[in-house]
Amino acid sequence: MTKSSDGEGRPGCERYTFSVARISRLILLGTVAAGLAAPQSRQSHEQEPPEEDREIERVPEYTLNPLQADKELTIGKFYFRRGSFKAAARRFEEATKWNPGLAEAYLRLGEAQLKLKDAKAARAAFEKFLELEPDGKNAANVRKRLRSKSELDGRPAAPEVVSAAGGAG
Repeated sequence: MTKSSDGEGRPGCERYTFSVARISRLILLGTVAAGLAAPQSRQSHEQEPPEEDREIERVPEYTLNPLQADKELTIGKFYFRRGSFKAAARRFEEATKWNPGLAEAYLRLGEAQLKLKDAKAARAAFEKFLELEPDGKNAANVRKRLRSKSELDGRPAAPEVVSAAGGAG
């Protein structure tokens, strides 16, 4: 029962061809209808952002998260080594927000602020470092920096530091 040249043939072939043609028309009509409806939906998206975009705009709520603080500290060190001190300072500040007890973040923040020539912020960060780790391995160096007003404030060292250095030598 093969199809002959005069159009006679399998009885199911004609139904199949008709079904395929009908499905093709429905798909085409659906595509056209979706294309016509798309400009209206684009306008509504431009007017009001989706909910997930509003979530991004929110300021994060900082709770103690040592893992996030360590990530921020590591990224800050990377930026510092690359010479991007502003980005490093932002990461160190984030680390202090995620873990306010992370002394190294305050130490690194102070160093980054010095590079940015913000002596007041550097002094505050160094003082916080000393508050958290008064006997830490870098505490003596930080105390020396805080006494050295020339580095932090652009002024000469205080007379008490000079006399203490003179008495020790």
